[in-house]
Amino acid sequence: MHFTKMQGLGNDYLYVYGEVPANIRELSIRLSNRYFGAGSDGMIYICPSDVADYKMRIFNADGSEAKMCGNGIRCVGKYLYDKGYTNKTELKIDTLSGIKTLHLHPEGGVIRSVTVDMGQAVAGDETQLTVDGETIRYTPVSVGNPHAVIFVDKIEEAPLTELGPKVEKHSAFPDGVNVEFVEVLGEQKIRMRVWERGSGVTMACGTGACAASAASVARGYCNTDTPITVVLDGGELEIRIDEDYSVHKKGPAEFVYEGDTIE
Repeated sequence: MHFTKMQGLGNDYLYVYGEVPANIRELSIRLSNRYFGAGSDGMIYICPSDVADYKMRIFNADGSEAKMCGNGIRCVGKYLYDKGYTNKTELKIDTLSGIKTLHLHPEGGVIRSVTVDMGQAVAGDETQLTVDGETIRYTPVSVGNPHAVIFVDKIEEAPLTELGPKVEKHSAFPDGVNVEFVEVLGEQKIRMRVWERGSGVTMACGTGACAASAASVARGYCNTDTPITVVLDGGELEIRIDEDYSVHKKGPAEFVYEGDTIE
């Protein structure tokens, strides 16, 4: 099997063009292993679609299937354009959280960045849950997949690896949840670290950045209709939240290497 490793702000996946195999859970676990496999946050398959230009299916490093990946879908656009599958600079991609529109930005014949229309975010009221006897306050957000956004005073002191997995698996979230820790840096600028459902700590999370931005608007920390800079471990994303909470995300996409599996 031939695969292409790609990354968006360090959020890396192994990309394959074709139908998803029956052993995808075992395959994603094995190849995603950073010591005994190719090393990635998971695998993304690009398939034909009857309702859009292409379909994207995402499998996490633990073998579970995700509905959407904001960094991963940007790399899908670069993959399709740079490898000659399309010459269109606007693509419709079918995902488990609906059809997303990609706007590709070519430079010198290749795609350097992609803007994704992510659909509407739904940000709920701040709520709380109990973890190990401690009350945790968070803002629930859906961007086609579930997020729990926790605002903190100092991001580098946030208990990412301690609290992240406990919130992800909390009984309040029977299907799991992505956990974002967010520090407000200033006007229209936030810093975010993430514990991703099914993958753990990652360098970046596109849907997480959208959720963090929507929560920041809902809490009054940021404004609508103006780009919000989200600083992640792997770099920066530009997120715009419209008045109706439609979300637009712009960021880079890069090839890492090509590879083949040998059984």
